[in-house]
Amino acid sequence: MPDVPDVSAEWYRRIVGAAAELPAPLQALAAVATDAVLIGYLAAFVLLWWRARSRPVPVSARALAAPVVTVLAYAVSETAKGWKEVDRPCRLVPAAPPIAPCPEVGDWSFPSNHAAVGGAVAVAVLWSAVRLGLAVLVVAAAAAESRVVVGVHFPHDVVAGFLLGALVAAALPTIARMAETTVTRLRSRPAGRLVLGAGPAEPATLPIPRR
Repeated sequence: MPDVPDVSAEWYRRIVGAAAELPAPLQALAAVATDAVLIGYLAAFVLLWWRARSRPVPVSARALAAPVVTVLAYAVSETAKGWKEVDRPCRLVPAAPPIAPCPEVGDWSFPSNHAAVGGAVAVAVLWSAVRLGLAVLVVAAAAAESRVVVGVHFPHDVVAGFLLGALVAAALPTIARMAETTVTRLRSRPAGRLVLGAGPAEPATLPIPRR
């Protein structure tokens, strides 16, 4: 197969072959979960935003930049697909029937957009909340692998996509610093405070006793 490493094609056959032997309920669950994980990523962003409402401006800026770098990672991944135009394994490897419906012709395989989004979300969340980010990283890695399990991507598609997303999200601190002035200005207004929060509470000032 052109543009597909032999080892990746062989792994695909083995993984999809094993998935074909799973009970039907597990196959159905995998087909749903591989896309439903996107809701989990959205929930992680909402949690970051909520926590950042009572945090300093740099923390709030990073929380707001997380979905921005994720969208950017998706755009870069989608652009990269057009450079190679590699067809989906569910058409290139007909001997291994997929669990999920095969995407339409022209919806190219390399790299995986789902994996790129997952890699970007994991790194973006890690910049703001390490423990939450590690949890998201595990989920994102499993979700990326599921794209192979359901038969719509080769293994090298998801590895490349995940690394691409993570690389794009590595720029989050730079983007966040550029947004700090805007966050500060918005927090100075009632409508902005309603959305972004007022930041950390001011420490109480104790009266100085008279002598």
